[in-house]
Amino acid sequence: MTSQAAGAMTGLRVIDLTRVLGGPYCTQVLADHGADVVKVEPPAGDEVREWGPPFHDGDAAYFLGINRNKRSIGLDLASEGGRAVLMTMLKDADVLIENFKPGTLDKWGIGNDVLRDKFPRLIHCRISGFGGDGPRGGNPGYDAIIQAMTGMIAATGSPESGPMRIGVPLVDISTGLFATVGILMALAERQRSGLGQFLETTLFETGLAIMHPHTANYFLHGKPPSLTGNEHPNLAPYAIFPTRDGQIFTGVGNDGTFRKLCKEIGKPELGTDPRFARNRDRVTNREALRAELEAVFRQHDTEPLCDRLLSAGLPAGPVQSIDKALEGAHVAHRGDVVSKDWYKGVASPIRFDRSKASLRRTPPKFGEHAAEVLGEFGFSPAEITELMAQGIVSTPGEKKR
Repeated sequence: MTSQAAGAMTGLRVIDLTRVLGGPYCTQVLADHGADVVKVEPPAGDEVREWGPPFHDGDAAYFLGINRNKRSIGLDLASEGGRAVLMTMLKDADVLIENFKPGTLDKWGIGNDVLRDKFPRLIHCRISGFGGDGPRGGNPGYDAIIQAMTGMIAATGSPESGPMRIGVPLVDISTGLFATVGILMALAERQRSGLGQFLETTLFETGLAIMHPHTANYFLHGKPPSLTGNEHPNLAPYAIFPTRDGQIFTGVGNDGTFRKLCKEIGKPELGTDPRFARNRDRVTNREALRAELEAVFRQHDTEPLCDRLLSAGLPAGPVQSIDKALEGAHVAHRGDVVSKDWYKGVASPIRFDRSKASLRRTPPKFGEHAAEVLGEFGFSPAEITELMAQGIVSTPGEKKR
């Protein structure tokens, strides 16, 4: 990330009412690329500010990792005055994103019909657990619960471990990414129609959407996936193998690559062995193949073996901890870690040749930019002081418990 170039989203104004993970992840993607994101927090603040340790100056790393390049204002939307402030802010906004329980904005008198009437160019994005209708409409959604309900946990783990939760909040993050894609689609459509629209992404439907290839397999043969540990249900070899000093993951996508792998590790005869000649044969005989490959890989150290295979164009990688991943030479060369003052984070993976992503602001303290933001929307210093005195706008740094 550079701090100079204008990003691809420069000029886009986003009013972000979301909390926790999916919505903030979405708006950080937009903010990294130049969008002006105003994070509107409830009087108690975004709860993930408390999801620690570790903490920096009272804010948890969980919050810091998904809220850079944003400005924060605390606003009591449960009050009529707070909603009036929000409606003033929306006059100049391109995008409103929220993750309230479906029906909350309607209850407050600022539902989508009202927003569409007052702000016809506004794109209103809602993230929810299950959507606003259907048997589970309005139910709360949480990453691990959706992993459980959509078959992820049942498809993850080994016969020895039993079903396992995936160790990263994949559903939340993917929902945020789908929301980002939806917002960009709506912006593109607005250029043609001149109109904004409402869009929704749900954790549940995201969970189903990212269950490939398990859903495709099920639609074709009607069988749920079994627990295969680190093995791939459709490919072999595609798994972790022990080495002399650690572990290596290697994956093969076609028969030619498998023959090349066999030649590179000094076992060309495996590439023509009838048990392993085609992928379907290797999947059927995966245990015999594993035994053959383990015998070879155990004779090598991890890093030199991975370097050799990668240099030969073969997919392989060391199984390593996050500290090794972040401190690697490739990460340093590519600028994959960005820093500003006390802050460090992972750079945006979206790389343009002209409109660069940038790190312009460290994650905001609660309500830090209230006066600055409200002044931009036409509120006078006296009005801002009065809004804070009434508790409609939070005094910077003072969260309600």
